[in-house]
Amino acid sequence: MYVKSQKRAPKKSLRNIIKILLWGLVSLFVLANIIAYNQAYQLTHFTTQKVTKTAKPEQLSLAEKIKTLFTGVSNPRPANQRQPDLPYTTVKLQSNKKLECWFIKHPEAKGTVIMFHGYSASKSGLINKANIFYQLGYNTMLVDFMGSGGSEGNETTIGFAEAEEVKTVYQYVNQTEKKQIILFGTSMGAVATMKALNAFKINPAAIIIECPYSSLLKTTQARFKILHIPTFPLANILVFWGGFQHHFNGFKLRPVDDAKGIKCPTLLLYGEKDNRVSRSEINEIFNNLKGSKSLRTYPLAGHDNYLTQYKSEWTQDISLFLKAVN
Repeated sequence: MYVKSQKRAPKKSLRNIIKILLWGLVSLFVLANIIAYNQAYQLTHFTTQKVTKTAKPEQLSLAEKIKTLFTGVSNPRPANQRQPDLPYTTVKLQSNKKLECWFIKHPEAKGTVIMFHGYSASKSGLINKANIFYQLGYNTMLVDFMGSGGSEGNETTIGFAEAEEVKTVYQYVNQTEKKQIILFGTSMGAVATMKALNAFKINPAAIIIECPYSSLLKTTQARFKILHIPTFPLANILVFWGGFQHHFNGFKLRPVDDAKGIKCPTLLLYGEKDNRVSRSEINEIFNNLKGSKSLRTYPLAGHDNYLTQYKSEWTQDISLFLKAVN
């Protein structure tokens, strides 16, 4: 009796299937890198063309999210929208780029608060807070980071190179005013402030920082979560290319580690509805700070200007902290 043997699938067909799968994976990897490279460039390079800024991720429709994923964001260069309400002088400083600052002098100043804005913003957005610092008896120095307002360039490194600019302005004020210096930074400005203290060992009397992210990777992942896109591997690739384009290792931009080297008094402020920086990130940063420290939160505030909903609370928190520093 003869038994027919079952035909085996040709080895050639199996090899073809494997080859197709491998080419598919390689193609996806290449596509992911192209998307991430473009996103990194758009996020860190401002355009001088008249374009409408892309809305916040949570405000985009599904179609707009898909389009933004592939084409990148429209990112016009931040401009100053108003001038200070109080008399001021314009100060030009040379750092890694030429910087423009506004100095508002108080006749009986207790010290100077140097103020640093967030990502895709400018120093004019700090005017209302500068007015409060003035009422509390302080000079203020409002700074445009590179790529913003009256400063040079069209690029941002989301806190890395900006740290050197914090150092430059601090050294200038330290030489000219001879009184205590407080550093104030919001979001990216807070990140740059923290890095400056750790990297350049500057010694302000105190710092006030609002909603700093714990690492560049974490804040990038948060952006993808808002878009409802898996964070891996795109967030990691985006951080790699962002750092590559600006000649630094994006994975090492970690304010949570910089906090370990900060020994001066610190006031950390946070909005509990913040969808870009998590409470766990804030807690980790706060726990790593080495000097005297205080954490104040605002229940309904997001990643935005705390004066909008909590002006009186913010003013009181700042006032009490500054009194303790004095």
